Amino acid sequence: MIGRKDLGLLILILVVGTVVAIINPRFLSPINLSNTANLIGLFGIFAVAQAFVIISGGIELSVGSIIALLGVVFVDLVSGGTFAPGVAVVIVLLLGCMIGLAHGLLVAKVGLQPFVVTLCGLLIYRGIARYYTEDATAGFPFGASFPVLEWLTAGRFYGVPHSLIAFLAITLVMGLVLHRSVFGRYLFAVGKNEEAARYSGINTGRVVVAAYVICCGLTAVAAIFIAMYTRSISPSSHGNFYELYAIAAAVLGGCSLRGGEGSILGVVLGTVLLQVLQNLVNLLGIPSSLNFAVMGSVILLGVIADGQFSKRNPR
Repeated sequence: MIGRKDLGLLILILVVGTVVAIINPRFLSPINLSNTANLIGLFGIFAVAQAFVIISGGIELSVGSIIALLGVVFVDLVSGGTFAPGVAVVIVLLLGCMIGLAHGLLVAKVGLQPFVVTLCGLLIYRGIARYYTEDATAGFPFGASFPVLEWLTAGRFYGVPHSLIAFLAITLVMGLVLHRSVFGRYLFAVGKNEEAARYSGINTGRVVVAAYVICCGLTAVAAIFIAMYTRSISPSSHGNFYELYAIAAAVLGGCSLRGGEGSILGVVLGTVLLQVLQNLVNLLGIPSSLNFAVMGSVILLGVIADGQFSKRNPR
């Protein structure tokens, strides 16, 4: 059942979308809608990933750097010809899960703060990506073609981008995991009060580690789709501020930065709203650099709204 937050967000999306369409009819053009749908799919995957960590009471600040690192690794593995594209995909997914496992263990077992662990990850993975490519742009060789992989990641099914289809499939699975499984109930319990969850018999460390593995594993999926979409990766800038986008989408979708709250549907709606806002910026000819100002304002408003809602509805 759709909650009040989700319903309010859906109404806001419809209102903003209507206003954008009135200001510039190109918003409803098939090309613009298709491109927007593609971006919703690409960005939505790692936004859903971020939600799992936020609900657990943590945060993942290295999303953009992970996408850059795994992106250049994926491009190198595929274009080098040493591994088949399918094997390269598996390797990148495993690397993503290993990064999540390392983050989870540092937070849950070593006792480090999530902010510190993932901020260090942001710097480390970006540095490794730049060293790995000698600070050069990584891309597929001229004329290189991978028909099956390209169709799966960048193709379209009756005009619908496969990135959006993948996002919807991931959303469905993750929605079941979060809202219909024992693990999901444990995750919410840990996010609301980790100590109480521990006393109630929940293995809180295992839950936190699993949240980071899921997050970084899904981020690896996003890295593959984005790499195939851009076809080239500059390790110094690729994925910059993506973690802020993911946090903004999650916060807009009702995920509390204090943990223990949120829904997959809300994150989907938050992702859609952010893309509509960025589309508005582009269609109005506003400098693209203001995208960062838009995201920052969205995060601030989301946190303020969450605080006001929490005062009226205390736990």
